[in-house]
Amino acid sequence: QVQLVESGGGLVQTGDSLRLSCAASGRTVSTYTTGWFRQAPGREREFVAAVTWSSTTFYGDSAKGRFTISRDNAKNTVYLQMNSLKAEDTAVYYCAASTKRGVRVSVGLNYDYWGQGTQVTVSS
Repeated sequence: QVQLVESGGGLVQTGDSLRLSCAASGRTVSTYTTGWFRQAPGREREFVAAVTWSSTTFYGDSAKGRFTISRDNAKNTVYLQMNSLKAEDTAVYYCAASTKRGVRVSVGLNYDYWGQGTQVTVSS
């Protein structure tokens, strides 16, 4: 079992930065893949970024060049640094854990555990 708790969301303006945190418990974060997804009202869930157990990182098209995923093994926490935020980044952001290996990290169905989400609102 893995428990995930997101934090760090909030209301910011276009061009601002935010850092989201995903604190894990129940299993060492470096032994599985952690992904970030987001979902805006009326839209499908979207893959944002992931870091695998081997520290390989992946990014969705909307995150490339602006977002950075990182992991602090000592704190058992994964971060999502978001820079140059745009109004279209407004969504609920979820972190998720996948204990599967050799699967596509951009597919939400490959994740076993999910956090409750944190709201990010970017005002233009």
